[in-house]
Amino acid sequence: MKKILLIATAFSIAAGAPIMASASPSGDLKAFRGYFKTKFPNVQLSAYKDGIYAIDSTRREAWLEFEDFAPAYEDGVEYGKQLFNKPFKNGKSLASCFKNGGIGIRQNFPYFDAGKGDVVTLEGAINACRISNGEKKLKWKKGKMAAISAYMGYTSRGKKVNIKVPNDPRAQAIYDRGKRHFYAKRGQLNFSCADCHVYNAGGMVRGNLLSPALGHITHFPVWRKKWAKGSEAKGKRGPTRGFGTLHRRYGGCNKQVRAKPFKAQKAEYKALEYFHTYMSNGLDINAPGLRQ
Repeated sequence: MKKILLIATAFSIAAGAPIMASASPSGDLKAFRGYFKTKFPNVQLSAYKDGIYAIDSTRREAWLEFEDFAPAYEDGVEYGKQLFNKPFKNGKSLASCFKNGGIGIRQNFPYFDAGKGDVVTLEGAINACRISNGEKKLKWKKGKMAAISAYMGYTSRGKKVNIKVPNDPRAQAIYDRGKRHFYAKRGQLNFSCADCHVYNAGGMVRGNLLSPALGHITHFPVWRKKWAKGSEAKGKRGPTRGFGTLHRRYGGCNKQVRAKPFKAQKAEYKALEYFHTYMSNGLDINAPGLRQ
């Protein structure tokens, strides 16, 4: 771990400044893609939707076998579909709150709502819909929320991430906040998101391959083997076992660098999601993903 820290720190000093220096989201995106094009010259841009399986052929073969033979997330997606279509007490359902009935819209989240002056995430919109229809909100990071979000993501497979940062100082401020979070070092290990997933992407930590940040969000929510094993160890089973939202992963990453996580769906993680998702603009949605 110490060796990786030194490598990541050196790379962040050498390579971080050009990315951070851009004054516009479009400039950031161009620099971000350019960095990974140089780092992995044989990987096509479209392949980054597959995460680590875009950069490691051996792992890709095993992953494709999982995908071909009843992937572990199938039951969760089906359960999410049932929850999505389940009528509220007033007779409406989640479909009533979204454009196109909530089908094939994942690629447009999160978005900046000028009326609210804030970013709206998919999970935030799901709970807002429930509350406005007299239902209790769901927990943010896993369980029913992750299943519903996974189903909605599944209906958007093949659609390209399309995040806008409008010419509004409030939107730009949220984007910039997320960008600062992504590159800022934190925790006892003094790591940033970029240290692991930009400068040291493709490196190893405790037997795990570090994934490229480009394409990260395309496959969320994800089904993780680690989360599934953790649920089983606690005696918890069911269709949502192993599922988690992007904010669950953010919290886990913060813990891994020994930093106190922020609360899911609060301003800090919403801003990070806004920046993080914009950096995958143009890539296909591939949710839910199956990951380590």
